[in-house]
Amino acid sequence: MFIGKIIGSTVATQKLDAMKGWKLLVVEAYQFDAKGENVLQPTGRTLVTVDMLGAGEGDFVLICQGSSARMTPETKSIPVDAVTIGIVDTVNMDGKIVFQR
Repeated sequence: MFIGKIIGSTVATQKLDAMKGWKLLVVEAYQFDAKGENVLQPTGRTLVTVDMLGAGEGDFVLICQGSSARMTPETKSIPVDAVTIGIVDTVNMDGKIVFQR
């Protein structure tokens, strides 16, 4: 599981019937900086996730990827590699709030 920021969405009018109705989000993965300053920074890596929650552009979200992405009741029978499973409210590192919604 990792934190990402929604930077856009994807529309695919031609897709498997099982995928119809699911919102597809473009998410950029974030990490804590390597200098130990406890700030979130983008990794430059992007991926498409299936949205389970109604998240929107600019939201920080929790992402599950790989076989874990198919463990939700909604995704167990669709071919997904990444799923949005939470909208982040606060990130706290070493007693310091580094992100708050």
